[in-house]
Amino acid sequence: MGDAGLMGLLPALLAGVALAAVVIALMWPYMSGDTDKEKRVASVTAESRTQRVAARNQAESAANRRRQVQDTLKDIEEQEKKQKVTLRLKLQQAGLDVKPQVFWAWSAGLGVVCAIAVYFSFAHTVLTQLGALIAGFVGMFGLPRWILFKIIKRRQQKFLAELANALDVVVRGVKSGLPLNECLQVIAKESPEPIASEFREVVEQQRLGVPLAEALERLTQRMPLPEVKFLTIVIAIQQQAGGNLSEALGNLSGVLRDRIRMQMKVKALSAEAKASAMVLASLPFMVTIMISGASPDYIAPLFNTKTGNFFIMAGLFWMACGMMVMRKMINFKY
Repeated sequence: MGDAGLMGLLPALLAGVALAAVVIALMWPYMSGDTDKEKRVASVTAESRTQRVAARNQAESAANRRRQVQDTLKDIEEQEKKQKVTLRLKLQQAGLDVKPQVFWAWSAGLGVVCAIAVYFSFAHTVLTQLGALIAGFVGMFGLPRWILFKIIKRRQQKFLAELANALDVVVRGVKSGLPLNECLQVIAKESPEPIASEFREVVEQQRLGVPLAEALERLTQRMPLPEVKFLTIVIAIQQQAGGNLSEALGNLSGVLRDRIRMQMKVKALSAEAKASAMVLASLPFMVTIMISGASPDYIAPLFNTKTGNFFIMAGLFWMACGMMVMRKMINFKY
């Protein structure tokens, strides 16, 4: 072949090389694995986008739930501010089936008894009459209220001591598939007082057509405790937006048990200080009784003269101040 033949084959050779280059260029992503890499990158990107969307949705759901809790707390606080704590409500909080008129009658009788006791215990002077009036006022308005407050406080402590066990009953019942209403009925039947009577009132109100959220709000009025408020909020939100009720109530039960353990620890640590306060508070009265028995004439002017009566009143006043200071020193918040 001559030069003319080679010149004739050159265009065909160039065309074949160009065709091969085009084929290689088209097939190169599949041959080098770039397509698989792009697919993997796309899948990872899609997964991360899905995760971001899921995390965003979860954050929005948590924010909505927190907003609902805050709104419910505000509603409860506003209702508590609007509602006046009457004597009838205090008697209900104490668990006493007594009308306010009967309470005032007993208070008036106690005030009269205190005034008469102070009047005939000292010499008939102007200071004694003033002390009798003060004793009557305290016996009518102060002492009955203080006793009622102590009864309410003791009842609330008993309620809190058994509330964790009642919540465990609800948690186990909900996990086993029982409705919430049946769990509340079990608590009303088998729990000790005052848990049984309070939840029995809730169950009876439901039977009369009162919604569960409203019945629990009334329970909050009878038991104005933070734990009861949280229980009301959890159940109200669960009925509105759903959620894991057993987990929330289980956490509340754990918090209650931790608070009870902390309360027992505080009592153990403050027992010595309380004993010292009791000894110091009872010491003047014990000394007065012993001196009265050993030498009545020596201490008689303290009760039979105006100056002695004045010193008695001043001593009782300063003793009350000291007792309040000691109470503040041993009253721990937990």
